[in-house]
Amino acid sequence: MSTLPRIAARLTALIALLPALAHAQQRSTTDAWSSVRDTIRAVMTRSSVPSVSVAVAHRGKIVWEEAFGWADREKMIPATPNTAYSLASISKPMTATALMILVERGAIDLEHPANDYLGSGKLSGLAGDASGATVRRVMSHTAGLPLHYQFYYANQPYAVLSNDETIARYGILVYPPGTVYQYSNLGYGIIDHIIARTSRTDYPDFMRANVFVPLGLTHTSVGIAPGLEPYVAQRYDQKQRPIPFYDFDHRGGSAIYASAHDLVRFGMFHLKDHLADQRPVIKDASIDAMQRAVSPATYGLGWIVLERDGLRVVSHTGGMPGVQTALVLYPMEDVAVVVLMNAVADVPRISREIERVILPRYADARRRWAGDARAQQSSADSSTRFAPPKELVGEWTGTLRTWERVIPMTLVMKADGDMHVRLEGQREALLTDVRWADSTLEGRHAGTIPTSDAMRWPHDIALSLRLRGGTLSGSASALTTTDPVYFALSSYVTLTKKVVVK
Repeated sequence: MSTLPRIAARLTALIALLPALAHAQQRSTTDAWSSVRDTIRAVMTRSSVPSVSVAVAHRGKIVWEEAFGWADREKMIPATPNTAYSLASISKPMTATALMILVERGAIDLEHPANDYLGSGKLSGLAGDASGATVRRVMSHTAGLPLHYQFYYANQPYAVLSNDETIARYGILVYPPGTVYQYSNLGYGIIDHIIARTSRTDYPDFMRANVFVPLGLTHTSVGIAPGLEPYVAQRYDQKQRPIPFYDFDHRGGSAIYASAHDLVRFGMFHLKDHLADQRPVIKDASIDAMQRAVSPATYGLGWIVLERDGLRVVSHTGGMPGVQTALVLYPMEDVAVVVLMNAVADVPRISREIERVILPRYADARRRWAGDARAQQSSADSSTRFAPPKELVGEWTGTLRTWERVIPMTLVMKADGDMHVRLEGQREALLTDVRWADSTLEGRHAGTIPTSDAMRWPHDIALSLRLRGGTLSGSASALTTTDPVYFALSSYVTLTKKVVVK
C-alpha cells in the first residue's frame, strides 16, 4: 500500500471518530456539571422558579454557561445565557467601577465629602458632621446613612423623585460617619448622581459608553434600553404572577440589567483577566482598591469582601421583588461564578453547588463557617426572652425627625424585657423582635411615620438605635407590609433617659 492511500485511510478513520470524540467531550462536560443541573432543577421545582441562568469562568475562559426555563412564561420565551436579568444590588459593583473611572481621571477624590459633588440635595449631618461622609464611606456603607429602598411600579400613579429631592429627604446621617456599617441603597443613588453631575452625562449613558461598551457587555443596560426588550427576563412574584416593571430613586444600587454571559465577563475583568476584546476601563490598582474592605465594614468599594482561613472571596448578591442574583469571585483561583433568577428562591444553594464542583476546599470551609455561625446563633438564642442591660431600663424620651416635621417619641424599657413605644398622636405599641448587640438596640413595632410618601402604603416601623454617651440615636424605618413591598423610608431618632428623682 502506497503512502498516499495509507494517509487517506487514516484520515477517513479519524473523521469517522470525530462524532464519537465530540460526544465523549460533551458527555464529560455534562457530567462535570450534572449535580449543579440537578440542584437547579430541584430549586426551580420546589419554588416554581420560571428560569435560572448560570455562567462559570476559570483562568480567563468561560467554562460553562447555560440557562433553564422561561425568561417569559406568558410569551413562551426560553431563557438563554444572553437573557438580560434584573441584577438588583449587583448593580453596585458596576456603578462603583464607573465612579473609579472618574477617580482615575482626577475628577473625584474618594476622601472628599460626598457633598462636594452634590447639587441642591445635600447629606444632612444629624448624627455627625456631614463632611465625614466621604465618597469612600458612601461607597462602603460606612457614611452613617440609614436603611433605604423605594420601588416605583409602572401601574401606580407615583413619579420617581429626582435625585436631589430624594437626597434632601432621606440623605440623613443617623450614625457618625465611619463608626457603623449600615447597608443603604440610597448611598449608591448618591453615587450615580455624583457620576452624572461630575461627568455632565446622564448616568445610564455614562455607564453604557464607559463601562458596558468597552467591556463588550452587549446585553447590559441601566433599566431596559431600547433594543434590549426581546432579551429581558420578566420578574415574577411568589405566586408566579408577572410583576409590573418598577424603577427606583437609587438606580446606581439596583437598576442594571445584564445577561449571565455579560456578567461573568464583568467578573473576569475584576479578576484582572485581560480579554482581547475588552478595553480596560480602570487600572488593576483601582480593582485592588475596590476589593479592600473599609473599616468597620467587610465591604469595599462595591464589593463584599470575605477573608478567612487563608481564603478570599469577593462577591455581591442581589434580591428584590422578582429577583435573586449572585456574582462570586475567587481571586486566588481566578474563578467567577454567576447565578441569575427572575424570582426569589435559593440562589445560594445553586452557587454553593457550583463551588463544591469547581472549588471543593472553599465549599468545605464554608460548611465550617456555617457551623460556627449556627453555634454563635444558638448561644445568642439560649435565652428566649430578651433581658435588657441595666443602662437601657427606664423611660426614654425624645423625637422622631422626619423630612416634614418633628414628632415627640417615648420608649419605655422594663427590666423583664417588656418594651413599649409611643409616638405623639398614636397608640402605644409593643416592641417585638428585639435584639441587643454591639451597643445597638433593634426591634419592630406597629405604627406609622406620618409623611406624605410613607402614608401611601401600610407599614410597620423598624428601630435601629445605638447607645452612645447616654443617648439612644439612630433610625426609625417605615417598612411596607404589602405584597409587593414598596419602600423602607428612614427618619432620625434621638432619645435620652428620663432622670428619676428619688
